[in-house]
Amino acid sequence: MKRQAKIEIWVGAFVLMSILALVMIALQVSNFSSWKEKPSYQISALFDNIGGLKVRAPVKMSGVVIGRVTEIMVDPVSFKAKVIMKMDNTYNELPMDSSASILTSGLLGDQYVGIEIGGEEESLKDGSQIDLTQSALVLEDLIGQFLVKFSESGDN
Repeated sequence: MKRQAKIEIWVGAFVLMSILALVMIALQVSNFSSWKEKPSYQISALFDNIGGLKVRAPVKMSGVVIGRVTEIMVDPVSFKAKVIMKMDNTYNELPMDSSASILTSGLLGDQYVGIEIGGEEESLKDGSQIDLTQSALVLEDLIGQFLVKFSESGDN
């Protein structure tokens, strides 16, 4: 009976450790990082089309994640998509004339916001807005344009 109890305790400990490991993997894969909150500041940008951009999508500069999208809404004045981003305080020297583009990871991957650095000496501050933006390329629009061009070239 004693040996059976030891085996059951070891199996229970193994199952518990496996469940904890799966939870940690799920948190890492889902980019859930609110439990390790870093000092940050907030900026925004207006886009004509955000495609499939989602809240919590990364904001990258030169391939390095420097922030996250926190909110997406329609701007009541311009009726464009307003993307609000939370940037890590480590990157608080971004020039005012920096630009933001909505890019795609790979051919059909998730979308993210890419920041291109400008040359102005004044930096973006909490609440600033990026004026230079490039909207997302929508795959359906590109296919439609290709089909129109292809059908026009076939008529000749």
